[in-house]
This record gives sequence, C-alpha cells and structure tokens, in this order.
Amino acid sequence: MTDAAVGAGALGRRGIVSLAGEALGRPPQEERPVTVLLGPRGSGASETHSALMERYGPSYPFAYLRFAPGQALLPRYALGLLARQLERRLPQYRRMSFPLLTLGLLASDEDLSMTSLEEGRRSIQQRLRDFQQQAENRHGDYLAAFFEVAGGAIGAPEGASTAALALLKDALRHGRRRLPGGNRFGQAAHWYGAHQLTRAQDRWEALTELNSWRHQGHEEDRERLDRILFSAFLEDLRRGAAPSFSPRSFLLLLDQADTRYGRRFLDLLLHARHDTVMANGPCDPLTVVASCNRWLPRWGPASGEQWPWQLRVPDGASLEDWRAHRPPRDSEDTWWYPVRLRDLQPEEVHTLVERQLHTHPGLSPFTRLTPFIHRLTGGLPKGVSQVLQALQHADGERTPGPAQERWLRTLPDRTVLVGEVQRTLADAALDSLLEGFDDRERDRLAECAAAPDLYVGTQVLGYGETLFTQWRIRRLIDGPAAFTPSLHPWLRRLLLWKLAARPSDWEAAHDLLAEHAREGDRTPDRMYHLLATGHLEEVTDHLLSRFDTLPATSWISELEKVTAAPNRLASVGGPLELLATLAPPEPGGAVTDRSVVRGLVAARWLWSDPLADPGMRLGHVLADGFIQLSRLGRSGNVALLNESERYLHWRPSQTTTDGS
Repeated sequence: MTDAAVGAGALGRRGIVSLAGEALGRPPQEERPVTVLLGPRGSGASETHSALMERYGPSYPFAYLRFAPGQALLPRYALGLLARQLERRLPQYRRMSFPLLTLGLLASDEDLSMTSLEEGRRSIQQRLRDFQQQAENRHGDYLAAFFEVAGGAIGAPEGASTAALALLKDALRHGRRRLPGGNRFGQAAHWYGAHQLTRAQDRWEALTELNSWRHQGHEEDRERLDRILFSAFLEDLRRGAAPSFSPRSFLLLLDQADTRYGRRFLDLLLHARHDTVMANGPCDPLTVVASCNRWLPRWGPASGEQWPWQLRVPDGASLEDWRAHRPPRDSEDTWWYPVRLRDLQPEEVHTLVERQLHTHPGLSPFTRLTPFIHRLTGGLPKGVSQVLQALQHADGERTPGPAQERWLRTLPDRTVLVGEVQRTLADAALDSLLEGFDDRERDRLAECAAAPDLYVGTQVLGYGETLFTQWRIRRLIDGPAAFTPSLHPWLRRLLLWKLAARPSDWEAAHDLLAEHAREGDRTPDRMYHLLATGHLEEVTDHLLSRFDTLPATSWISELEKVTAAPNRLASVGGPLELLATLAPPEPGGAVTDRSVVRGLVAARWLWSDPLADPGMRLGHVLADGFIQLSRLGRSGNVALLNESERYLHWRPSQTTTDGS
C-alpha cells in the first residue's frame, strides 16, 4: 500500500494504516493491541484517524470519539455514542446490535427509588417498557438519544478528507430502530444475573442493582457499574461477530485520549478485555487506535524507564512487532502498542506541498522552498501546514531573490487564519503546541530554549524538575532516541523567536548558560552561547587556536556545534547582506588565517538558521571557505576538501548537531 492510497493524512504513517488492516483482517477471537499514537499536538494523529476512516470505513463498522479537554464525557455516554456508530448498516453485513449494553444503560438510566427488591423487579420491567416507547417516539431508538447529551464528542478529525467526512456522517445518521423488547430483554437480563460483578443471581434483581449503584451507590459502586457496562459492550461485539454474514472486526478511533475522560475510557476498556482473557474467554474483535499528546500516568514516569514497553516507530508497526515485544499476558500492559509519531521527512514534505497545489495553486512558486520548510519546522505536520498557509499570503514575494529572502526572514510574524481570527504564525503555532501552559510558563520555557540541552536549561535557569517533567509528559521533547533532551526543533525555533523580542532576557539566559559551561570546562558549549550573544570575534579566536591542535574531522564537528547557536540578528537583509555585516573583507582584500575562520564561523552561523538563509545560498561561501582552509598548510586537507564538496552539493553529515 502506498501513502497515496490512503490520502495525505497518512504521510509517514503507512505502517499504522497497515497495522490496522492486519488487525481488522484477523479472526474475531484473535488478540489485538490497543495502538496508541503518541506525539505532540500537531504531529498528525487526527489526520491518521481520518486516513484510517477513509481506508477502512467502507469495509468495516467503525466509530470515532474525540475526548476534548474540559469535556466531561462519562463512560456510559461514550459507550452509547460508539455503539450507535457501530450499528451503521454495511451492504455486505447484517446490522450490528448491542442488546446487553442497551439494557445495562436503560436499567441504570433514571432513579427507580424503590423501597424493596420486589418493588425494584416490578419497577425495572415497567421502566424498560416505558423507556422503549419514549425513545422510539422521540429519537427513533434509545442509543440515538446519546447524540443529544454527548454528541459534541464526535465532530470530525482535524484535516479529515471529504471521503472520511461522508463516511462519518453516514455512521451518525439517525434512523428508527426498535429496541429489543420482550423475550430479548429477558435473555439479555440473564447475562447480568450471571455476571461476576452483580451479587443477585435473579436477572431483574441484577438490573435493579445496576440502578442502585448509579443513583444510591458510592464511588466503588459507580466504578463497578462502568466496568460491567464495558464488559457488556465487548460481549455484544463478540456475539455480533459470530453469526454468518456478520462483520468479523470493528474499528474504534479515539482522539485526544490522554485527557481525563479519555484515560478513564482506556482504563475501563483494557480492564474489561483483560478480565475476560485471563478468565480463559475469547478476546473481543475490536481494533483500537487511540491518539495521545502526553504520556499516560498509568505508564509510570514519563522517561519510560519503568515501563516494559519501548516506543515503536510507525514505519515498522505490525502485529508481528507487537507480538514480539508485548509484555507477559498476565499484565494489562500486554495490550498496549505505543507508537511514537515521527516527523515528516524532506521528501514527504515535498509530497505534501505538491498535493496542496490542487486546492492552493498560489503555492506553486514555493515548491522549491520545501527544504526550507522542512528545516524550519523539523517536519512537524501541523507546522508544515501552518507555514504553507502563511506562504499563501506572500503575494509580492513569489520570485526567488533578495526580496523573498527578506520576507521569509520575518515569517514567524506573518499572519495565518485561526478560525475567523488573524494570528501571527508564531502565536498560532505556540498556542497549539503549548495548549494548557500559561503566559508565565511560556516565558520560562522560552528562556530554557536557549539551552540545546533542555534539562541543563531548566537547572541553570532555576526552573527545576517540575517544569521539565511537564514538557516530557507533553511529548514536547524531541524523539526518545535523542542523545540530549531537547525541545522539538519547531517549538524551540518559535520560542527563541519570542525570546529574541526580549533582548535583556536573551542576554541573561545565554550569559548564565555560558558561565555554567565555563565552570564545567565545556568550552564548545560556552562558545555556543557566546556566539548567540554576538561575540563573533571571541569565538573566531577560539576556533582558530583549535585549528592546529585538533584533527580536521574533530575541528569540523566543533565548528558545527558552536555555529548551531541561535541568533537575534537584524530582520532586514538577506544572507549575503547579513554576512557582509558580520564578516566584512579585510582591508585590501587580504586573506589571513583569521579572516578565513571568521568568515566560516559567520557563514555557518547564518546558514544553520533557515530564517537567515532560507535558500541555503551560503553553501557556496562555506565550500569556498573550506578550500581556503585546506591551503593553510596543515594535515587533514582531505577532510576539509570533502567538507567543501558537501556544502557545494549539500548533504547532511552523520555528526551534524543542528538538525539541518
């Protein structure tokens, strides 16, 4: 399967789409994982839900829920919404129904206020008949009533395609379906009487228990009610998949499942599945894909060191990989399958830009800027989309050249539309990435962003473990395999842009970090922060002194590390103009060791910032600088000439430290 087969939302997510297809194609009783897509806001989870909906919605019953922050989506409401969507009629299958869940919801709906069990038995049978008639009169069926009380949890995934929206609309269509009644209610009631969570063996007394748990019970009783409702939901799925011409598998998509009610839902779902399997029952035929923007508390510390799972990558996601790495089956952790959503690669950004041209042909002049867009955003899908939106307003700057470079230099301050409101690109992107952080916390984070190592930044600047842990929980720290904990490149770039507008705070943060590096005898780190505060001459002297003492490859690595420093240079002028200001020619055009090194430091410093050199035009300057270095009469000329060739025909090195 190609990415094109499942729409733009699946770029970089092909393994997840294939994994869902594998799981859906297995026999009903076969064990499946609860796949969790983990990444910061904007990492493409919602688009992945849309792609899954589009790819498998025509062939399998599916349901989608969004657990928005601040939305009190009780477990019973969530189950009602899901069941109603899964009842969607597909031409190739008989219609699915949920008699056990429906009965449990009905029996616990309104307070019976009974004074005895005998009265409760009579009351609940009458109430079931009354509810049946009321629901059919008002909504067409009982489960449709949940649209009225909790329909806001459905919505549509962000970036949903037209095809996905049509499928979702069909799943939500209201119809007139009679509730199961009479003997069928009696048959379903037997299941509750036999369930291990109910005390009464009489079926009607068991339903009366459900009612008392909700309306007169304690917190433990309400917990028991939620557990038995989830058990009923999964049992309905098992029974529904058994007859001929029935769907054999069901797809459940849970967006923003890291919120309070999303976590509660996942806990109950896993517990119900695990209880059944541990009691030697069959697994349910439910394929679950949930998205989370933060580490779940039940997994332990956000470092992941105490959790038996290691985050998987989407490209290698499969049932085989899950089976090979799942923890022992006696633990509920065995059902998780955590996948860290990766950023888009350069060629995927190019594909995304090309697909945008169908609806936004004005972007055509900017297709050549896809390397710039990738360097700027780090490939974060929403960051890429937001940059493309800002570029649509560059009407007067569509021709490559100095005017366009000057326009791009201030791109974070260009406007994008958020709903009906105009926002700067930086503000819109930060609002999305840092939802839930207040202004004071954002200011602190901007100061900490001055440090390549975020943990060092929090310690040196006095913000401690708590804030660092919050950023790790939110998955705002770049990939799990990163050697040092650093902010996602797009987030860090935006925060540094904001910090640059606070000159005294910029200087103070880098000065403290430079002093900390000096005390720890980490000279390259100190040079990094000195360069960030404009001490070009001091950095030049240091690197010049190191040129004769370090092997050429080590010197090149140190140059890269130091010149990855951020800058707050003037926003006017293109890269060549900025370079001429930083490293003007020597009087009379003289070429000295120092002038060559200073020119390399200045050029590499600008080149490493995509906003300062969006077209990487300084690559030729860097290539020439390394050739000049090779003429200074020292060993290691081959490495210097290779470096010149690399910048002339740009390709990343294996040791580059700036993500370029």
